[in-house]
Amino acid sequence: MRRSVLRRGYLLAAFAAATALAVPGTAMAATPAGHSPGGGAPPTGVTPSGATAVGFGGAVATVDPTATSVGLEVLRRGGNAVDAAVAAAATLGVTEPFSSGIGGGGFFVYYDARTRSVHTLDGRETAPVSMDQNAFVNSSTGQPYAFQEGRVSGISAGIPGSLLTWQTALHNWGSGSLRDALAPAIGVAQHGFPVDATFAGQISSNAAAFSQFTSTRALYLPNGAPPAVGSTFRNPDLANTYRLIARDGVRAFYRGPIAGDIVHTVQHPPLAADPAMPWAYQIRPGTMRTSDLAAYTVRQPAPTHVTYHGLDVYGMATPSSGGSTTGEALDILKNFDLAHESRTTAMNDYLEASALAFADRNRFVGDYTPRSELNALLTNDFGKQRACQVNQAHALAAPVGPGVPGGSAGCTASAGTADDSNEQSTTNLTVADRWGNVVEYTLTIEQIGGNAMLVPGRGFLLNNELTDFNFTPTQGSAPDPNLPGPGKRPRSSMSPTILLDHGRPFLAVGSPGGATIITTVLQILVNRLDFGMSLPDAIAAPRASQRNSATTDVEQPFLDSPQAGALAALGYKWGTPAEIGAATGIEFLSGNRLLAAAEPVRRGSGSAGVVHPTR
Repeated sequence: MRRSVLRRGYLLAAFAAATALAVPGTAMAATPAGHSPGGGAPPTGVTPSGATAVGFGGAVATVDPTATSVGLEVLRRGGNAVDAAVAAAATLGVTEPFSSGIGGGGFFVYYDARTRSVHTLDGRETAPVSMDQNAFVNSSTGQPYAFQEGRVSGISAGIPGSLLTWQTALHNWGSGSLRDALAPAIGVAQHGFPVDATFAGQISSNAAAFSQFTSTRALYLPNGAPPAVGSTFRNPDLANTYRLIARDGVRAFYRGPIAGDIVHTVQHPPLAADPAMPWAYQIRPGTMRTSDLAAYTVRQPAPTHVTYHGLDVYGMATPSSGGSTTGEALDILKNFDLAHESRTTAMNDYLEASALAFADRNRFVGDYTPRSELNALLTNDFGKQRACQVNQAHALAAPVGPGVPGGSAGCTASAGTADDSNEQSTTNLTVADRWGNVVEYTLTIEQIGGNAMLVPGRGFLLNNELTDFNFTPTQGSAPDPNLPGPGKRPRSSMSPTILLDHGRPFLAVGSPGGATIITTVLQILVNRLDFGMSLPDAIAAPRASQRNSATTDVEQPFLDSPQAGALAALGYKWGTPAEIGAATGIEFLSGNRLLAAAEPVRRGSGSAGVVHPTR
């Protein structure tokens, strides 16, 4: 009986999403007082917005109102956080196809309210067994490919992990089936959704790459141009692909006809004879085989763990570097009193802690990093060792060298290397249910538009995740942990993070943004726990991202702040990307209230809702 009730609920959600209903439960008055570790003020006086909601019964925050609406409807109809997260993720594969989908992978962090424990799923894309260390080196010249040359190719496509992640999460902790979870997304793909400026802009930014392939061009560049803003976009091929998976299960994807179509696309890219725009590079085939898909597995590693301001902070282990790098930076920062320092001094501490943690990430963290070495990065002693290199009178001369995890404490620094991650096209969602279960899930196809190849007749883009490997060694005479290899998973910066207060959830947060994911999550935690901002303000605040490089990336509003000038006087040099990250989060307030928050502006703004809003 429960399954039939859920099934009806999901079908209703599909109808609501397909007809573009407004996200329910977002209107709100001033936010009630809540728990505030680190002396932070509770959220108050939040302006009613589709990006913020407070209430009861469950909450969802994503980058997209349709996906948020689907997740909320699943919660309303009795589904739990995992059911809602998978349904929302499948919907994002329709509405955010340039950032996510079944052609990609991701990392899923789950808090189980019954056992008060945190679990993780590693659904990262995997290299084919035929890939060797020189996969991205031109054999004719001995030089690495340019990034775009490596990206728009069959070489860059890893074996996708998203679909098996969904199946594993539902099997372990869900209450419905994968068929149930796909139903809303099928409706959205079949009936369509309104094209917004972000969707059209992402196609425009990929127009040259998309025009190289007959399948991609046909769907996203009809008549040679992106669909008009305000028009209805439909993807019936993806609806049929989802239907096939709903009927036959994940076997259809990993061992059946879809697997064959993926491999054929990788080995024989569907090149257009007359691309509308020139492409500067040869488009090379990859070597993926159907046996690679059949052998794919979702790993279930223990989460990373540190403590900060008395809270337990859980994140992803390798091949993600998010949990270890965010955790190490927090271990460094706990040696300072950010809440009572001047804001300039505290921001300097944050930036230098991030640079030091990135130096250690680049040297030590990759798919095959032993767990003992990963844990050594996350000790209080190592945090103290690295903290003594923070100079509050002058910016560090980045790039700085790595420390010695597990070794004797010391403040000597050596030459280091800057981060070179290209992972950009990612999305994030956060879900909590009425029982207190929480999902923080970051998923991706890597670059905006992946490798630009749409699988013909299937309606989804392939990832270019394998370009997250270092193309050639980066660590001098030391081993590089992130070189390509057979069956290896490239290092990621995805940082889905859950914080517990005495075993109960306090906060969950994550973001897209390549290597800036780590600094985005770290800065949100510093904003919330040290600077006393509300969660919506912590997400909205201007961002600065130091990843062990000579320049620090900042958003323009940060550059306009008084701290920017004061930090520049300490020696910081600025780079100015348009935006950094696009976070979502949920905070648990007193009295069983939930505060859901998404971006108010970045990536066209996000969407947050609760099942029963506080009025």
